[in-house]
Amino acid sequence: MFLSKYLWFSTEFSYLALVLSISVQFIMVEKLVRKGCCSDTNHQGIQSFNKNRVLQRPLSTQGTVYAVQEYGFGYNGEIFVTRMDPQTFIRLSISSLGLRIPGTALKSEKSGIHAFSSPYSCEIRLRGFPMQTASVPLVSSPEATLDSHTIASSFYLEESDIKALLEPGCFYSPRAFLEIAIFTGKKGSHCGVGVKRQQIGTYKLEVGPEWGEGKPVVLFSGWIGIGKNKQEGGKLSAELHLRVRLDPDPRYVFQFDDVTKLSPQVVQLQGSIKQPIFSCKFIRDRVPHVDPLSTYWSGSANNPDLESERRERKGWKVTIHDLSGSAVAAAFITTPFVPSTGCDWVARSNPGAWMIVSPDPCRPDSWQPWGKLEAWRERGIRDSVCCRFRLLSECQEAVELLQSEIRINAEKGGEFFIDTDKQMRAAAAAAAASPIPSPQSSGDFAGLGPVVGGFVMSCRVQGEGKSSKPLVQLAMRHVTCVEDAAIFMALAAAVDLSIEACRPFRRKFRKPSSHSI
Repeated sequence: MFLSKYLWFSTEFSYLALVLSISVQFIMVEKLVRKGCCSDTNHQGIQSFNKNRVLQRPLSTQGTVYAVQEYGFGYNGEIFVTRMDPQTFIRLSISSLGLRIPGTALKSEKSGIHAFSSPYSCEIRLRGFPMQTASVPLVSSPEATLDSHTIASSFYLEESDIKALLEPGCFYSPRAFLEIAIFTGKKGSHCGVGVKRQQIGTYKLEVGPEWGEGKPVVLFSGWIGIGKNKQEGGKLSAELHLRVRLDPDPRYVFQFDDVTKLSPQVVQLQGSIKQPIFSCKFIRDRVPHVDPLSTYWSGSANNPDLESERRERKGWKVTIHDLSGSAVAAAFITTPFVPSTGCDWVARSNPGAWMIVSPDPCRPDSWQPWGKLEAWRERGIRDSVCCRFRLLSECQEAVELLQSEIRINAEKGGEFFIDTDKQMRAAAAAAAASPIPSPQSSGDFAGLGPVVGGFVMSCRVQGEGKSSKPLVQLAMRHVTCVEDAAIFMALAAAVDLSIEACRPFRRKFRKPSSHSI
């Protein structure tokens, strides 16, 4: 009896061990790839780019990019697949704005929508976020159709933002609302006299549990009365048309773990976890091993390299490497940063320029252009560094398409971003104000159309003279493989170094310390 029970338990244990062994082997087959076993196209939709370097699963099914990491210390050449998991972000968009006021007559238009002649505007508020403003077209025709793709305002919410909005507030505002206040007249002044605006009405939408579900949902779409007299004697009130929508907008978040000039690692942030993804290598050609940006003293005039660096900043290059050491993206100065005539700073009339490049798949050890970043210094009460990025098209003519033009506070730093919603709203506002481009704007917004999808990337950097560790966010839908993320790391490094490259040329600094580059 005892022997039979023993044999029964032994059989069950062996069967369980066999099942576990098969499961472990299946997982290892999926997540471990031996050297030389990668092919151009593997089964089940897994593709490998640059053999032994990168694996990528289609994001439409898995939502995860896999990067291959080679450790090389006692693992017999095994290559591990490192997950690139996105962080949760939600995009709140307000679109299709329109206003209908009984008894209001304007010059007729075929569409019935008076976008440019409308004197109405709105203020859009959400607790914990800066207020946004937008113009509101006046709709005079009942048959008019408002474009749902015209985004008037958008907010990007992290998981912590959603939790804060869902928590009860205090005193007069126990619950959070999306609030849209409609005004007639434009805020500002005329000949030094303030122009008084009149509030027509307010629309409020309460923040509910569906905000935290992470699913696409239309919170409201259609017309709603907002006028103050809507209850008085059956009088018709002002009506607001809008569409409020929530969409998941997951992002990858990266950070340089040290100053760019010190060739740091680039880590992915996922909560409190920091996972190395890339390494960054900074090279300064044809200059000595001291930092001319933090060095200027009386005895340095005998050094021709330092003297040259005071007249121009050139020869800077940043390469982004994956964890196997292969270069997957780079940025280098193509137009030196030089002071303009009659001043000691890089002016808009002659900006410095970076070329952002990626490996050429057809020619080994060669690069192909991807984008161009120009930077210059704008003088004022508070100086700023203006960064203008253009994406280079893949056609033979290499047409430049404007994607972003951002000012960053030279002293405090700021955020460079590519967000088609914000750029299109800025273009529309500039066109409504004046058909002639202002001196502070390139006036070229024609290239914003091809890149769709709102937020693309952002890069937060520190001001000049400060220890800057760029923080980069990438929209997951724009990253299909590790090389896609790497090219944005090169762009972020160029933005960060442009803050230093645009410093005035004749400032005097202390003698360098022993740890200067």
